[in-house]
Amino acid sequence: MEPTNNHGEREIRAFVLWRKRSFGTQSERGNVFAENLMTVAHTARKQNKNVLRFLTACCNAQHDKTEAPSLFANATA
Repeated sequence: MEPTNNHGEREIRAFVLWRKRSFGTQSERGNVFAENLMTVAHTARKQNKNVLRFLTACCNAQHDKTEAPSLFANATA
């Protein structure tokens, strides 16, 4: 697929390529997980946040039973 100037198509291109390379998922639960993870990663990148560091902080918060970091731009957490 040739990239275009259409902003929406450019935004989802990485997800389409990931799905093509990985053959998608095998279950509805896998679909939901992939959608959520891609959304978080894309949002973090757009905010110039380190995706791995953000996801690690989320996992640590879950493990420690503390409040997870936020991707909301105006969050004061």
